[in-house]
Amino acid sequence: MNILAITLDLDDTLWPIAPIVLRAEEKLDAWLRANCPKVADAYPIPAMRALREAISAAHPHLAHDFTAQRRLSLAAALEPHGHGDALDAAFEAYYAARNEVDLYPDVRDALARLAARVPIVSLSNGNADLERIGLRPLFAGTVTARDFGAGKPAPEIFRHACALAGVAPAHVLHVGDDPELDVIGARNAGLKTAWVNRGGHSWSHEGTPDVVVTDLAELADWLDLARAA
Repeated sequence: MNILAITLDLDDTLWPIAPIVLRAEEKLDAWLRANCPKVADAYPIPAMRALREAISAAHPHLAHDFTAQRRLSLAAALEPHGHGDALDAAFEAYYAARNEVDLYPDVRDALARLAARVPIVSLSNGNADLERIGLRPLFAGTVTARDFGAGKPAPEIFRHACALAGVAPAHVLHVGDDPELDVIGARNAGLKTAWVNRGGHSWSHEGTPDVVVTDLAELADWLDLARAA
């Protein structure tokens, strides 16, 4: 398998996303209680979460844009209480915490190994900021659903990432944790696929990934062997 570039998912591949989102919600709630207490009283964390879900359902054209969804939900909470001018600061309270990620232990060293061998382009439906996180120097490029205008598993976003890497899809390995968004989506776009199966789950979908690994260190080992073959 002649792999000349990697496209790489972020959330739940490089870090667990659920605790990050919960912490960001808590930081936002604390900011609101300090700066807009009436909003905090009206929208404690469960209510703010429900508001965001309602905004998402009302704006299906923004399904690929988590930042826009979050800002719309904050505006809907702030404006009726006379705090519309606090939108940017409230969003920053959330977004700064959203980018305080806890990398899986294998990630930093393995990423450096992979980046030393082939260019890596991040490919995410989420809104993580690799500059804030401190990983941007390891990536040749970044692609987000928000910037592209559509998310995985659409084949177009995978092909866009391949074009950014300057490599034909047949020689690009997409690496991610989600069987449908990452593995099946990438395969349908003509890429090779690596499933990062940290939880030891069984594969229950049509077809199989080209590579199955438990973490990125195992992927780096596999790439070393593949390139030496």
